[in-house]
Formats: sequence, structure tokens, C-alpha cells
Amino acid sequence: MSALAWIGRQRARALAALILIGILTPPLGAVLRPYVGEAVFVLLVLSFLRTDLRALVGLARRPGLVLAAALWSCIAMPALAILAMAGYGRDAIGDGLYLALVLQAVTSPMMASPALARLMGLNGDLALAVLILTSMLTPLTAPVLTSLSGADLPLSGMALGLMLAGMLAASAALGVGLRQALGAPAIARHGETLDGVNILVLMVFVSSVMGEVGLEFLKAPLTVLGLTALAFAANASLIVLTSLAFILWGKRNAAAIGLMSSQRNVGLMLAVAGPLAPPDVWLYFAVSQIPIYLAPVLLQPLLRIWLAPGAWRV
Repeated sequence: MSALAWIGRQRARALAALILIGILTPPLGAVLRPYVGEAVFVLLVLSFLRTDLRALVGLARRPGLVLAAALWSCIAMPALAILAMAGYGRDAIGDGLYLALVLQAVTSPMMASPALARLMGLNGDLALAVLILTSMLTPLTAPVLTSLSGADLPLSGMALGLMLAGMLAASAALGVGLRQALGAPAIARHGETLDGVNILVLMVFVSSVMGEVGLEFLKAPLTVLGLTALAFAANASLIVLTSLAFILWGKRNAAAIGLMSSQRNVGLMLAVAGPLAPPDVWLYFAVSQIPIYLAPVLLQPLLRIWLAPGAWRV
């Protein structure tokens, strides 16, 4: 328990370390890859276990912001991304990378995004409310948007929606049930321990998806560097565009929505479609984790500038 709590206290540094562990230990990734679906499920359960639904009551007084942010994340932003890719040219992108980018766009935010928002001093309750609503909408919107994009999805849209709904419903039921059984005070007391467990399970996921990155870099370094640059550009674009779109609701709220909009839950897509996905999808999803796990380190200085009195006055 004490060891897990210590790992939990190193959260920001541990997230960055996971990237190195995943890249430098390809054999570990090969062993763990068959369990990526189970790892994502456990991560979802841990997230719902720590979700205090009572914190959402205050946000019910202003549902417009939550609904607008959820519709932006589930419909508007993916549609804009698909239109941008269509304008660039699908042939220039390539079928495998195009599918990866579409799946990244249509999935919901990461379950850890509210905790990350709180860690960075943003409105975690708002992020949690948006996350819950987007999790409900994604099984409905993702199949439709994927079909409209023309991406070569290795399973039907209906199958994708049913698998997403099933995984989210099962993890929510188990997580909320465990919360009721254990009690909120006990969960709060062992928060650092749960952080440690979360990081260890994340290691299974990160090692699974990043195990081939080092080997691919040795074979095609320019390709891996290009995909990594694309992942950072996509992440930064989502943060900036979303924050500006919601700035009238306040800079702190806008930053929280921008952060979670950039933290796309590609693990959820790998859990349901990963076994059938081509290698290009796995490689791009792997490098897309780098800006996500480096976010607490990279974004803090920029966030201080964004939130400084007088900056971006609204």
C-alpha cells in the first residue's frame, strides 16, 4: 500500500516515465499487448470508482455550458477534423493514418481528464460533467461520424456502437457499485494508493501500444518523427481552438474544456477495434500518447500565462 501511494505521489513524473518504459522495453509490450482491452476496462472502472456524482448537482444550474461542450466534443470537433482531412486529401494521408485520425476524432475524452484538470487547477467538476455526457453520446455519434468519413473501419458501425456502449456501461456499473460498497470516505483516504494502481494499469496500456515505437524508429525514423509531430500538432490545435471557442464562459472553464477535448480516449477505440486495426493505427495511437502524458509538464507554464490577470481579457 505504501509503495502504491508513493507511486501515486509521483503522478506527473510517472506519466512521463511510462513513455520511456514503453519505448525502451519492446518485449514487455509484446507480452502485454493482448491485454490492452482489459487494461482499458480497469482504467474505466477506476475512473468511475472515484467519480462523485454529487459534485455534478451544482452544474445542473447551468446545463447550457455542459451540453455545448459535449456537443462540441462529440459532433462539431470531429466533423471539423474530418472536413479538414478531406480538404487535405485522403490519398495524401493514407488509409491507415486516415482511419487512426478519424477514430481519434470521434472517440470521447479520456476518463482521467477531470483528474488532470484538477491537478492543473482547472474546473474538474465541469470536466467530469462533460465527460459523463460525452461517454453517453459517443456510442451514438462515433459510428455515424466514422461512416460519414468513409474510413475503412474493420467492423460495422453498429458493432462499434454496441461495443462502446457495452464497455462503458459495464465499467460504470462496476465502478459505481464498488464506490457504494467501499464508501466515499474510504476511497478518499486511499486516493494516493488508487493513483498508484492507476499508473501501474496505465503501464500495461502504454507498454502495449508503445512497444513497437522504438523498433519502428530504428527502421523508419522520419516516419515516426513525422507522426509524433502530427500528434503534438493535433493535440495543440484541439486545446487552442476549443479554449478560444469557449472563452466567453471564462478562461478557466475554457481551458478545462480545451484540455479534455485534446485528451482523446484512443484506448477505448483500441479496446473495441484494436485486434482488427492495421499497424498504422497502432503506431499513430502510440505516439499520440506522448503529448497526453507530457501535458502536466508542458502546459503548466502556458496555463499560467492564459490565466494571468489581464491576459486574453473577456
